Amino acid sequence: MRSVLLQMLAVTAINLRSLPKRLWLSLATVVAVGLVVMVLLTFLAMANGFQRTIAGSGAEDIAVVLRGGSRAELNSVVSLDQVRLIEDGPGIAKRADGKPQTSAELYVTVDGIKRSTRTKANLPLRGLGPQGPALRRGIVITAGRMFNPGSNEIIVGKALGGEFEGFDLGQTVTFNNTRWTVVGIFSAEAGVFESEIWADLPVLQSLFKRTGAFQVVRARLTMPASIDALRSYSDSDPRLKLDVMSEADYFAQQASSTADLIQKLGWPLAIAMAFGSLAGALNTMYSSVAARASEIATLRAIGFGGFSTFVGTLVESLILASFGGVLGAAATYLMFDGFTASTVGGNFGQVVFHFELSLRVIGQGLLLALTVGLLGGLFPAMRAARMPIVAALYG
Repeated sequence: MRSVLLQMLAVTAINLRSLPKRLWLSLATVVAVGLVVMVLLTFLAMANGFQRTIAGSGAEDIAVVLRGGSRAELNSVVSLDQVRLIEDGPGIAKRADGKPQTSAELYVTVDGIKRSTRTKANLPLRGLGPQGPALRRGIVITAGRMFNPGSNEIIVGKALGGEFEGFDLGQTVTFNNTRWTVVGIFSAEAGVFESEIWADLPVLQSLFKRTGAFQVVRARLTMPASIDALRSYSDSDPRLKLDVMSEADYFAQQASSTADLIQKLGWPLAIAMAFGSLAGALNTMYSSVAARASEIATLRAIGFGGFSTFVGTLVESLILASFGGVLGAAATYLMFDGFTASTVGGNFGQVVFHFELSLRVIGQGLLLALTVGLLGGLFPAMRAARMPIVAALYG
């Protein structure tokens, strides 16, 4: 066993020392694998950042109430009578004055212009009452002030203001033929709410002719487990029949659908490119075996086994692929980690997020690189192991 291990180490060392003779061919393989990994990691970092931005915004002790089967706020309608019934439901926390901690809200989309591309995009405009901000975690006015009730004033999420034109403090924008003034900028712990515009609920209802109608109700629960009692209350009352879920579950569902779509785009593209890099790896390794035919035959003649030759050739391929994987991961980190982008979320409005290259994501990229290296080195390694000694010496 020790002899076989020493033989494998010796063959591997010989193979690696001969790499300078095939420098450009080897570099081409490394770069090809690196590009494959970079494409995959870019998509995965995008999906990971989007999912963390949305899913990380939800709280377990906040209930989200929508029309049954609507799945998203934009498709939901909740009447004023239903709002009052929900406010009387079990498990809802009360304020010091005994009133329920709830927020009935309106959610619409308006046009915005991206700073980078100057293209139009749907932006989420939310109508809130006085309790709306308090039912969200980490809301801080970073510049300006809160909008005044009854006025055409808006406050803008920090992420949205940075990505889209016209939302700097003091600027005016036009929604539905009505001018609005930006009076405040707010942050929300880099969560999904930073991708929204907030306005006074009654003003927005009047502007969009939605008086007496809402799209979502948020409610603070006495404890996370109270969601079950509130859901049972809604299901048992024929006047309600609403979907009741925790905010954490709601955002997890929203994040999952879009993140899955991004990954389903990234993996097939990366795999298609992997076949191209696999061809390059096969060419490199077959050339390596052909160039070292005499060396391989000499080693076999002095007693080295075919298995050690097989392992040495395969390890060379895996090392080249590993270099490519590390190169791709490093390039993706330098170019895209923390990169700001926006895409359409589950509510059909833009969500601003940052690409996030986690260790789990990097691991998937390196695994793909090693798979290319394994497949690219397997058949050349088998050829090296089976090479006839006489044919190699005199062929």
